[in-house]
Amino acid sequence: MAQNLIEKIAQKHAFGWDNAKEVHSGEYLSIQPAYIMTHDNTGAVIPKFKSIGATKLFNPSQVVVTLDHNVQDNSEANLAKYKKIEAFAKEMGANFFPAGRGIGHQIMCEEGFAFPGTMAVASDSHSNMYGGLGCLGTPIVRTDAASIWATGRTWWQVPPVIKVVLTGTLHPGISGKDVIVALCGLFNKDEVLNAALEFTGEAVSTLTIDDRLTIANMTTEWGALAGVFPVDMITVAWLQKRLEKAVGNPRLTEERIDAIISNPPRADKDAIYAKEITLALDTVIPCVSGPDTVKVMKPVSYYYINETPIQKAYLLSCVNGRTQDFVNAAEVMKGQKVADSVKMYIAAASNQVQEECEQNGSWQTLIDAGAIALSPGCGSCIGLGVGLLEDGEVGISATNRNFKGRMGSPKAKAFLASPVVVATSAIAGKIAYSHPIDEKHVLAGIIEFPKSETSMQSVEIMDDFPTEISGPVLFCRQDNMNTDGIYPGKYTYLDDFTPEQQASVVMENYDPEFRNIAQAGDILVGGFNFGTGSSREQAATALKYKGIQLLIAGTFNETYKRNALNNGFLLIECPDLVNDLKNQAEVSVLTMRFEQPLKVDILHSVITFKDKVYRISPIGLAAQELIIAGGLEKWVQRVINA
Repeated sequence: MAQNLIEKIAQKHAFGWDNAKEVHSGEYLSIQPAYIMTHDNTGAVIPKFKSIGATKLFNPSQVVVTLDHNVQDNSEANLAKYKKIEAFAKEMGANFFPAGRGIGHQIMCEEGFAFPGTMAVASDSHSNMYGGLGCLGTPIVRTDAASIWATGRTWWQVPPVIKVVLTGTLHPGISGKDVIVALCGLFNKDEVLNAALEFTGEAVSTLTIDDRLTIANMTTEWGALAGVFPVDMITVAWLQKRLEKAVGNPRLTEERIDAIISNPPRADKDAIYAKEITLALDTVIPCVSGPDTVKVMKPVSYYYINETPIQKAYLLSCVNGRTQDFVNAAEVMKGQKVADSVKMYIAAASNQVQEECEQNGSWQTLIDAGAIALSPGCGSCIGLGVGLLEDGEVGISATNRNFKGRMGSPKAKAFLASPVVVATSAIAGKIAYSHPIDEKHVLAGIIEFPKSETSMQSVEIMDDFPTEISGPVLFCRQDNMNTDGIYPGKYTYLDDFTPEQQASVVMENYDPEFRNIAQAGDILVGGFNFGTGSSREQAATALKYKGIQLLIAGTFNETYKRNALNNGFLLIECPDLVNDLKNQAEVSVLTMRFEQPLKVDILHSVITFKDKVYRISPIGLAAQELIIAGGLEKWVQRVINA
């Protein structure tokens, strides 16, 4: 059976996998990524690492530590935190990059950690960005980071893979940011949620690496777990240019680049994809996302005609803080001035980017126009440092998120747009665009690929893992069940809250009667995108402590899935079962009990309920190990002790 690019890269990094068997979507893998990056949250990973009994890094060269988020904070407390992180990294022999070097994701690309055809992870959601270089980048949670530090690996379930076909050519003045804004706004019904994306089509060759990195970065906001571009001569040329600054860097060598040229990683021609999405680049026009969400999009002309004044403008972040972005903005702002009513902030994604922009003159052009320069780093993009939005203000930003309150006051409005739109708006004092363009409607389409029939195969079962799970069903039909509904936020930071107390308040905000209805041994079936919202682990552990032996849903929020399995709580996705139960259950009943037993045949990867059989993804050895051990931390302890 043919493999797509995501599956091939995942198989390359699968630890202990029998390579006679192909990796495909749905498989649980013990994954050994080439690199793991943590940033300011390293301070939170260190105690997790130590609490599991680890005293040294499994592979120091695998670990990358960057300081990038709160770089403007020179308080004694933050400087002490940074010193602690630096001391730990150097003591352990990890790759360390101090505050001022740049944003971790940009460093991963510049320093060759995110290399084509490999897999790199980070405890940050925007690790998708590495896909711009043909590297499978995907986020992990902090417990996973501690596991990789200690053992070199963690687990990963290969997601569904969607092909995104790009056709046509962008108009002058249109960039990769316009493309991803269009995709997020057009396909805003969770079409790519928790999937991995492969970008393809003849138009890919017309996109620069900066464009590709921008698009890949914001596949996170689109809902995907990864967004990977093909490796072509554009990629190779970018790597060769990096060699000039990579003297002595073992990750960026002529030999590695030659290997990419002679054998570029690519999908098989008859690879299987869950969906295909097509976007015609010649129909993309300058658009703006927001406010408060990337999934609402309107043409720039709408805001221009309706006179939308701004008070702040931002050209910075890991998504649009690169050389091409500053050059494009400088072309607009040369000889112009930022409006008196506007403050414009710029920050390079790295000190190397800033040096390049100083050399090509674009940095000084922006300063002369009145832009306020900040140090390379995250800063105002995540609501830290100077220049935050205040009550009632409107900001236009080339960053990747505009959630309410993210860039300052929740009473402010943040819009997202390309660097050119940001620069033009800063001059005009309102959302604006200077390039004339024929504003056609964006044309795109989704093609559903038929599911291929696969023969039933037996799954290898570990000695201590059951071959069958059965029990009565509790059905909670709500889609997008958030973690506040499962485990109220007011209990989250009560550190002495016992397992029994967690169980007593589970689902309190969704259905106060759940605690009385649920019984030990029940199988809970939820809706789609179960566990969205906050990343609190208790939303998983509270159900486990209540005695729920298995949780089934149409789909799971990926962070929730990781938290559940990391705590030894088994999850299964079965959308057809959920749809059938929705047709059978009463709409007004929040928690409905079905006394008929549901049976999960682990050996053959099927669920049987009311004489109907449903196929599920195999529960592989990597997932079985986690359940048997009682969670990731206990599994790591076993590996260390062994």
